Amino acid sequence: MTRMPALYLSHGAPPLADDPLWPAQLAAWSAELPRPRAILMVSAHWEEAPLALGATGTLPLVYDFWGFPEHYYRVTYAAPGAPALAEAVRKLLRAPGLPVQDAPDRGLDHGAYVPLVEMYPEADIPVLQISLPTLDPRRLMDIGRRLAPLRDEGVLVVGSGFFTHNLAALRQGGIPSWSAEFDAWGREALAAGDVDALLDFGHKSPAGRLAHPRTEHFAPLFVTLGAADATGDLGGQRSVIDGFWMGLAKRSVQFG
Repeated sequence: MTRMPALYLSHGAPPLADDPLWPAQLAAWSAELPRPRAILMVSAHWEEAPLALGATGTLPLVYDFWGFPEHYYRVTYAAPGAPALAEAVRKLLRAPGLPVQDAPDRGLDHGAYVPLVEMYPEADIPVLQISLPTLDPRRLMDIGRRLAPLRDEGVLVVGSGFFTHNLAALRQGGIPSWSAEFDAWGREALAAGDVDALLDFGHKSPAGRLAHPRTEHFAPLFVTLGAADATGDLGGQRSVIDGFWMGLAKRSVQFG
């Protein structure tokens, strides 16, 4: 079986669907990938410890946003659950002693379903979302390493965040200098495979604290990095999507 790549994508907000460019970029990306047997999603919008496994039957959607027009709350994505994947994740993580819990009523939040609607609109691939149990980059990278064997079983591992995420950009207009500077630094660190710099991005990057006042949108990258590092794919990364959306860097990266 072909090893699936590992992805980090900037997921956008519900209005991503109305963007003139971005949905087509996501659709073109998925069209280039091998078809996954299942998708394992880690989103910036679900933090829970111990690490939790989401719904594996019917997948409800979590409309975890406020103040948007009504039609954004009517979006559906009826993908099947992935109970076999949940069991595989449980075994990979519990064996080394990492606590795992079940959250059977927890569906897909917008960090998961908003990009999936564009990438796999038929909603015919089983999906499992797991929580971020920590924001510590090293711990998340270790989780990614432990999950890496799933890639050889046809599972697409996706970390979903935003390459810069400070909502002050929405009020400023244009592309803030801190967003552009962090994006350029991140592009170079990824291209160089400088994992140490990425792990310490709060200190090593320019404007890191402005680009990520809270780090939950960068955190999923480290799960992806771990899943790539375990199979020697860090050197094979490429930025598939770049540019900015409402001042925020939408850089999205593929490993393998």
